[in-house]
Amino acid sequence: MNNWHNEYLAEYHRRDIVTEMEQARLEEKAMRGRPYRPGLFQRSMQGLGAWLVATGEGLQCRYQTPISADCAQSSKRSYAH
Repeated sequence: MNNWHNEYLAEYHRRDIVTEMEQARLEEKAMRGRPYRPGLFQRSMQGLGAWLVATGEGLQCRYQTPISADCAQSSKRSYAH
């Protein structure tokens, strides 16, 4: 007899079951996952970094040469004022 068709169907169903198991495992893993919520240290460092960038931009605007100044509030005073 020719049993290749039965063996082919058995292999096809085995692959289908493995795929379903993998999908169920991934769905379970996704449900266990939690969104990223930074802790106190990360939030404070992020705030400090934002403050340093804002302060640095203000200092750069204050102390750069008046000719190349493209700041909204460029002053007419010299560098040290």
